[in-house]
Amino acid sequence: MLNDRLAIYWIKATDLMKTYNGACRDCQRLADFLDAVKSREPDYFCKPVPAFGDANPKLLIVGLAPGMHGANRTGRPFTGDYAGILLYRTLYKYGFASKDHSISSEDDLELIACRITNAVKCLPPENKPTGIEINTCNQYLVNELMALDPNAIVLSLGNIAHLAVLKALKLKPADYKFGHAARHELPNGRVLYDSYHCSRYNTQTRRLTEDMFEQLFHAIRKEIHKDVERFD
Repeated sequence: MLNDRLAIYWIKATDLMKTYNGACRDCQRLADFLDAVKSREPDYFCKPVPAFGDANPKLLIVGLAPGMHGANRTGRPFTGDYAGILLYRTLYKYGFASKDHSISSEDDLELIACRITNAVKCLPPENKPTGIEINTCNQYLVNELMALDPNAIVLSLGNIAHLAVLKALKLKPADYKFGHAARHELPNGRVLYDSYHCSRYNTQTRRLTEDMFEQLFHAIRKEIHKDVERFD
């Protein structure tokens, strides 16, 4: 157990740059698109968006990619757009955030025992990354998952994030079917939960309701309750 924890700390210290590279231009289509958006919106972040939250989380949330006027504008996942409204409100309700809203990367919001990242770090045209782009960016997710505490839970928001997590862990999608509120016990002992993405489309069509989202977080909180001081 001690050796396992030492290995985790070593990964965190030596592979930090492998979890994020703000200068990455490995996906030419995405790099060109960011350049074009930056020319129109010079105040936007328009770079790969880093993960946000606790450096040693009990819960890692994996989204799809930055939104045009959300993370791509503010430089923080799910910040400044519709998808973040339900997410941060729910995180606050269940003790994972210090505030119930996220407006700017410069506000004083803090995540508690929680970290948010994306399967793809850069804004894709029409919110649709290609398979090659997802695979190229997966190297960062691999290292983010390696740096987690062995008991940390992973939550994927949407099927693309779900598949990206499985790819990063070298697992077969056929063995772990995506479904809202599905709970998967993985071979390495880690637990993966799934949720429909908290996008405007999914919430307005009621594919994902507030109650559905809260029930999922209730289950996650219950599973890691004993390890998080903020929980009641």
